[in-house]
Amino acid sequence: MRRKWSIWIGLVLVLTLVAAACSSSSDDTTTSAASDTTAAGDATGTTAGAVSQSDLRFVVVSHGQSSDPFWSVAANGVSAAGADMGVTVEYQSPGTFDMVEMSQIIDAAVASGPDGLVVTVPDADALGPSIEAAVAAGIPVISMNSGSDVFADLGILVHVGQTEYEAGLIAGQTFAKEGVTNALCINQEVGNVALDLRCQGFEDGLGATVKVVPVPLADPTGSQEAVTAELQANADVDGILTLGPTGATPTLAALEAGGQLGAITFATFDLSPEVLEAVEAGDMLFAIDQAQYLQGYLPIVLMTQFLKTGALPLGSVDRVILTGPQIVTADTAAAVVAASEQGLR
Repeated sequence: MRRKWSIWIGLVLVLTLVAAACSSSSDDTTTSAASDTTAAGDATGTTAGAVSQSDLRFVVVSHGQSSDPFWSVAANGVSAAGADMGVTVEYQSPGTFDMVEMSQIIDAAVASGPDGLVVTVPDADALGPSIEAAVAAGIPVISMNSGSDVFADLGILVHVGQTEYEAGLIAGQTFAKEGVTNALCINQEVGNVALDLRCQGFEDGLGATVKVVPVPLADPTGSQEAVTAELQANADVDGILTLGPTGATPTLAALEAGGQLGAITFATFDLSPEVLEAVEAGDMLFAIDQAQYLQGYLPIVLMTQFLKTGALPLGSVDRVILTGPQIVTADTAAAVVAASEQGLR
């Protein structure tokens, strides 16, 4: 029952704010509050219809690399929310999945004295001290994407994202209904606890042992070769779940090259134009969308309102505001393609 309340309350908040979110997006990862609002404006310096600018500055630190198309969409959400709220936002991330570098980025952000901090928490052990230092310094912190299971212990106000184990569980249960008994879980970011939870949920939902196959995130050719080698070594594989587009696209290529596309049940987490085309064509059973644009957008809105009013939507008794999982199938993929091409999904 508690989970049902989480879903409904989270969806209500999403539906309330999504109209504003979809009105603007940008490829820039920094939105400046110093934009010109005085031309043809009133005595307050605010142009008719324009958002009033404030002095609030937020830093967003994620573990996602620029080579991952998933994170470019999340960054679009951050930038759009900064513009809509009239605040300055700075999006930062390490060059690779590197928790030491990420903790250093968080430390530097804290030292700069922002009004608010938004973080992903793929590894609480590695990032916890840096996040707790921000809280101790009086900087309000909101987490997004990863960390739904640990954020509260770190003093973080609220989490925006999906619960990863449950999303993986849904995938496994769906595969089981398709008759899959021997599956692979392709992990493009080993060490990310959120992805580990996806694979664990997938295995539990399937009710059979699932082999986790690590692949290099920034090396599509190497990823394709790793999947091909695994399929050649295990001819009984009848199902594959990938954990993001950087795993899904090379897996699609491997299945196509091996003449196994459509013969092996295949699905993925997260969206990209290639993923949606494959789902629409029937080459993939489904894709699990966690709405990363909203994961970037909503924390900026929530932080702005928290600092202005002291109020903060909690989403549920767990303080998790759910943006997913949302299942995209062949019947719904076409409707999502346009938004994906615009960098909104």
